[in-house]
Amino acid sequence: MKETLLKMLLERDGEFVSGEKISKTIGCSRTAVWKHIEELRKMGYEVEAVQRKGYRIVKRPNGIQAHEIQSGLTTKKIGREITYFDSTSSTQVVAHRLAQEGAQEGHVVVANEQTGGKGRLGRAWHSPPGTSIYMSLILRPQLPPQRTPQLTLLAAVAVVKGIKDVTGLTCEIKWPNDLLIKGKKVVGILTEMQSEPDCVHSVIIGIGINVNQQKEHFSSAIRNIATSLAFEKEEEIQRSQLIAAIFAHFETLYEEYIEHGFSRIKPIWEAYAVSIGKKIYARSMHEVIYGTAKGITNDGVLLLEDELGEIHHIYSADIELADQE
Repeated sequence: MKETLLKMLLERDGEFVSGEKISKTIGCSRTAVWKHIEELRKMGYEVEAVQRKGYRIVKRPNGIQAHEIQSGLTTKKIGREITYFDSTSSTQVVAHRLAQEGAQEGHVVVANEQTGGKGRLGRAWHSPPGTSIYMSLILRPQLPPQRTPQLTLLAAVAVVKGIKDVTGLTCEIKWPNDLLIKGKKVVGILTEMQSEPDCVHSVIIGIGINVNQQKEHFSSAIRNIATSLAFEKEEEIQRSQLIAAIFAHFETLYEEYIEHGFSRIKPIWEAYAVSIGKKIYARSMHEVIYGTAKGITNDGVLLLEDELGEIHHIYSADIELADQE
């Protein structure tokens, strides 16, 4: 009932909804409607009530609890089941446990604060409370394990499109898992799987987004390499709205991917890629290769042409643009 009421009020975008219409829609008395309105107020929603007009939301909190996200969802599967934490060490760890316990595809773990988040190669992910999005999505694709890296690239496209819809900002994708604005990191994506040699049981896609941080929220160590959507947009961003937009794009792309493979998503990814056609360094644990990024294969492998014309297939590396030295 709470989700239905909230969705009705939000869809009217500041216009009044009569108490009679609400009571008929959610199937309760006018007195019960008033009680539900009071619950919304306690949760931080500023709701105006006017006789013979009804109720309207004047201001909403910037929360990401399940009902706040689901009130704006248009998906059939992604985000329809949400496990929310006000604070947790890692949404990835929780998602892995839920997947092992049989959670359905599309189940999402969301946290308002993450105290032990990590990125690729075990790096820490800066996590001040209440300003970011930390979420992990459980998928159960019928794929061979070698194809799962494609899902990282698919997720990057979905996040780029969701951010564009909600903020108007255009991100660039840095292979394999970072999104940048003006060269500074704003999103990190981490894909992990539970599998056997020839069978994927689940894929967990972790997404961390710097949403409403200001410059002072970033430590001096990362202030010059990280940014947030609010800092770039110069206004606060509604996190639940952004999550719903990302889920909508992800579900559309995922359905396309399952039916037709990665070939239709690849050119979209390349259109947003920051490194294609540019000189880069690919740094792995064993070597550094310098050359021109030519694109990606249908498997999501980066193609790097060195100065001798040899094409290298880069499966895992840190990418650095040569002109950023």
